[in-house]
Amino acid sequence: MNWRGENGNSNGNDNDSENGGEIHLLDADGRPIIRGRGDPSETEGKIVPLTGETPENIFVVPVVEPVLFPGMTLPLIFQEEPLKEIMDQAGRQGGFVGFIPRKDVADEKQEKKQQKAGEQAGEREKEPENEVEIKGERGRKELNPDALAKVGCVARIIRSLNLPDGNRSYFVACFSRFRIAKVMRFLYPPIVKIELLPDVIEKKDENLEAMWRAARQTLRELIKEIPGMPEAFSIAAANIESPGQLSDFVAAHLDLPREKRIELLEETRVDVRLPVILEILVKELEMVKLASKIREDLRQKVEKSQKEYFLREQIKAIRKELGEEVDQKEMAIAEIRKTAQEGKLPKQAIERVEEEIKRLEVLSPESPEYNVVRTYLEWLTALPWSNSTEDNTDMKKAQEILEKDHYGLKEVKERILEFLAVHKLKPDQHGAILCFVGPPGVGKTSLGQSIARAMGRKFYRFSLGGMRDEAEIKGHRRTYIGAMPGKILQGLKVVGVCNPVFMLDEIDKLGADWRGDPSSAMLEVLDPAQNHSFLDHYIDVPFDLSRVMFICTANFEDDIPSPLRDRMETIKLPGYILDEKVEIAARYLLPRQIEMNGLKKGQVVISKSVLASIVDGWTSEAGVRELERKIGRICRKIAAGVAREKEKETGGDKVAKTVITRKQLEEFLGPVEYMKDVLTRNLRPGLAVGLAWTPVGGEIMFIEVTRMPGKGGYKVTGQLGEVMEESTQIAMSYVRANAPRFDIDSKIFEKSDIHVHFPSGAVPKDGPSAGITVTTAIISLLGWKKGKKIKPRLAMTGEMTLRGEVLPVGGIREKVIGARRAGVKEIIVPALNKRHVLEIPENVVAGIRFHYVEKFEEVVEIAFGVKV
Repeated sequence: MNWRGENGNSNGNDNDSENGGEIHLLDADGRPIIRGRGDPSETEGKIVPLTGETPENIFVVPVVEPVLFPGMTLPLIFQEEPLKEIMDQAGRQGGFVGFIPRKDVADEKQEKKQQKAGEQAGEREKEPENEVEIKGERGRKELNPDALAKVGCVARIIRSLNLPDGNRSYFVACFSRFRIAKVMRFLYPPIVKIELLPDVIEKKDENLEAMWRAARQTLRELIKEIPGMPEAFSIAAANIESPGQLSDFVAAHLDLPREKRIELLEETRVDVRLPVILEILVKELEMVKLASKIREDLRQKVEKSQKEYFLREQIKAIRKELGEEVDQKEMAIAEIRKTAQEGKLPKQAIERVEEEIKRLEVLSPESPEYNVVRTYLEWLTALPWSNSTEDNTDMKKAQEILEKDHYGLKEVKERILEFLAVHKLKPDQHGAILCFVGPPGVGKTSLGQSIARAMGRKFYRFSLGGMRDEAEIKGHRRTYIGAMPGKILQGLKVVGVCNPVFMLDEIDKLGADWRGDPSSAMLEVLDPAQNHSFLDHYIDVPFDLSRVMFICTANFEDDIPSPLRDRMETIKLPGYILDEKVEIAARYLLPRQIEMNGLKKGQVVISKSVLASIVDGWTSEAGVRELERKIGRICRKIAAGVAREKEKETGGDKVAKTVITRKQLEEFLGPVEYMKDVLTRNLRPGLAVGLAWTPVGGEIMFIEVTRMPGKGGYKVTGQLGEVMEESTQIAMSYVRANAPRFDIDSKIFEKSDIHVHFPSGAVPKDGPSAGITVTTAIISLLGWKKGKKIKPRLAMTGEMTLRGEVLPVGGIREKVIGARRAGVKEIIVPALNKRHVLEIPENVVAGIRFHYVEKFEEVVEIAFGVKV
């Protein structure tokens, strides 16, 4: 420690020169309190105590570290001669020294920095263990009590030793707090009059006792938790007899901030110190337990790694002795290289394989990164970069397969055969991207399987419904744990060829959230101009998807994002008509259900007329899924009966034949579930028949109009959408504007309220196709003074403008089927929809007369037989 002066004596009380460098203590009046050197046998340089064993006047040493507490016994090592001198003088005069913490630590830190900078120029000697930094006041004019803490600790020098390196060690025992009552000597070395501060307990109650017990127990637990704790420390802790001792023991030995230790040293009230110490002990115990758990986990991991390494080395040694030694890493690398050569990877993929193999060669098999690189290489080499199947270009065979697997769907089959024809003439043609749009159960997915079978290609399907993460399409980056390629490349790995038929089901149900937009990721997949270099995030090497035939399915075309819809060729699959459902049931559904329910061919017989009754009475769908469930229900009931008969009969294997009739349907399926609307109502003025499209097929829809005395009000009911409400308003406006043409008294609109109602109010309805029907119903009620009935068994559909023009509508096929089922004989259709009528099978339109109209006047002439 550097001292900034030699003696600095300026006070008359400095007796250094008179007493051979030895300091004599003075009393309150300034008189020496030791007898001098004349009688060494009596004095021997000892401090004369004034009260008790501890003298009132002692040497004081301002310290930075450590902060000493009563009860501490430790060696202090000093390098500086002035400090050794003051400790030696204290030792010769009774050995009592006061250590008091300094508050002005900033100067000390600056001195440390300067000392460290000086030591960097030369080789620093290692400081002895337990050496402490103690700063004296020599070099300053006088001791500054304001720079010291309020309370210090009195210690007694028990023993001193000279060390081989020239330093001196003093073994001191601290026994009491003290406060400076008066500075007896300001110059170096300082001497002060002290006031001893015993522990104080102002309020001794059950709470203090409980805290004392809790603190003692926590300290015991803490000592047990700390590994390698010396036995002497445990013994010292076990001999603590009071809360004050425990507080000082913990403050002295735990690693607390210096300010906190000074705060605890200055506090003499035990009932104040003890709660603070208990809180510190509890926190320290939690930290020690956590550290112990971390050490234990780490130890187990290290032991596991060492055990695995030891076992691997043993296996290697055993294999070596048996002559079967094989390096697993070299074997894996050789296998990867072999797969890459056989897979005929493109140049860019081969370069990536070699690059990753170099990384793999320098990695240890025990390294986590080794498995990541190896998995990546396995994916990269397992993809079908050039493997493909030969397409079946036999048009006749392909047509036979399509006809065998599916009934109807003429347009779809023609499109597939067109694709095969083009591919036969130009083999390098890029894969087509088709989108089948239609209601559930019409065979969109099974049609994709038939296409693959007809073309001789492999088939893979996965659903896009509810997918919200684009990484499902384009893969995860390799930086993520458990990263994998996207569904596209996963599917190609499964089929093992680069030209399969790939079905993307439910593309209209793609989602999007904060993780990304899968529909945007699909743009690259479904664009023939881009998918020849599809880049998956995981593989990170362009892959050619142009040879893949993508087939998408959707229930509603409008729900497909526009950019995606623009890249696909849409083929609409309408709902099956009654005849088609009956034929499908007879050809496919009934034989399949007979086999699935363990029956034999011929045990169940259901005629086509009975199947038609099932379709009409127990199903209401565009597809055939519900129809198959009903047929399956019949087969299960029959199977149950056959099983019971077999239990009764022991011999023979007789096949019982069950013929299902219409009368038995309610026995097997329960009461009729769906009552179809038919034209059985007595038509009267104000009632017209329209045609409606629903997701499960077409239906007729009655529209009722009535009037009542009022003030010209107009009301529409039936749970209508905005478009249909507008159609009714257009109809009312047209009738009012053209009232004279239909012989309607214009005063009726001022004296009456008009109410238009669409029955089946629980079913939502929307669309513009009821325009001419509503207008006809209003005219039927109000026209020709007393109203007029419309023509019997007549239905109509079409949108109308305010000028009376009839516009085309959609769903003509389904509407015509619904009209035929309801017994309609004549249908009014917009002229622009004539081409749609001509596309309907002849057996459906047979017996129905179609009227094609362009103006509403033509509707009036057909419906009422009146020319306007």
